[in-house]
Amino acid sequence: MASSSTTVFATVVGLALLLFVGSGSAQLNTNFYSKSCPKLFETIYPVVQAAVRREARMGASLLRLFFHDCFVNGCDGSILLDDTSSFTGEKNANPNRNSARGFDVIDSIKSAVEKACPGTVSCADVLAVTARDSTVLLGGPSWNVKLGRRDARTASQSAANNGIPPPTSNLTRLVSRFNALGLSARDLVALSGSHTVGQARCTSFRARIYNERNTLDASLARTRQSNCPSRSGSGDNNLAPLDAQSPTTFDNSYFGNLVSRRGLLHSDQQLFSGGSTDSIVRSYSGSQGAFRSDFVSGMVKMGDISPLTGSQGEIRRNCRRPN
Repeated sequence: MASSSTTVFATVVGLALLLFVGSGSAQLNTNFYSKSCPKLFETIYPVVQAAVRREARMGASLLRLFFHDCFVNGCDGSILLDDTSSFTGEKNANPNRNSARGFDVIDSIKSAVEKACPGTVSCADVLAVTARDSTVLLGGPSWNVKLGRRDARTASQSAANNGIPPPTSNLTRLVSRFNALGLSARDLVALSGSHTVGQARCTSFRARIYNERNTLDASLARTRQSNCPSRSGSGDNNLAPLDAQSPTTFDNSYFGNLVSRRGLLHSDQQLFSGGSTDSIVRSYSGSQGAFRSDFVSGMVKMGDISPLTGSQGEIRRNCRRPN
């Protein structure tokens, strides 16, 4: 029989692990809707496909919604909630205002899913599947999505402001934030590779292209300055591709850009700046396979962040508002 001290130690360790991974992550599984909504995947995919065909950038935007959802109180669909009289949501938080997009696509997907399986599939799970399908449609890897999340009934603008690392973040801050969510430095670099697709607003990279000459390729700086004036308030919403080589193709060219000092965001270039993650960036720049494999691992881990399961939360009928 185990001693009382051993029993106490095992209990403490078990509780610590439970808190670390999120109380419900162990309950997520890839077959969660196999009986209750067997046509879930074939319902979601064509709606995402149509949206990406209309605008390739939408694939990156939908993937970004999942990131910004999971980094704020876990993957609970809270980013999709509109403001109400009782709370101010996440849509107008600094990381999302004038940049988070694709909400209408999620509405269309949810509508289709509700017709197929009324009151069954959460908005949080819709986001998770949509992120996978968006990645695939842009040429990236596929994976088996763990499901069974439920939806939050509330959202927090302040939590979004504090939880999502801004593009001005240094490497220490990035690693710390990812570690706090159970994600490693390798996960940080692999998941940052999602910036191989999509666009950024001038406000996100203005300081870098005018003030960081030592860490930014001069030709890229000149190119970006032509569409992003130095004066704040002028051209703030003008866009530039995060990966100028292949902005609508999910590949590993993002990492080659970093090695060549062509990372658009300060936070991107921090991953290759003489620090602890340089070797990971180099390995991904030389191996598409290594990047894809680690990206999949990181996406699965990120999807496990503090989900609501069981009787927690709800299954929203409309992703924009609580039931």
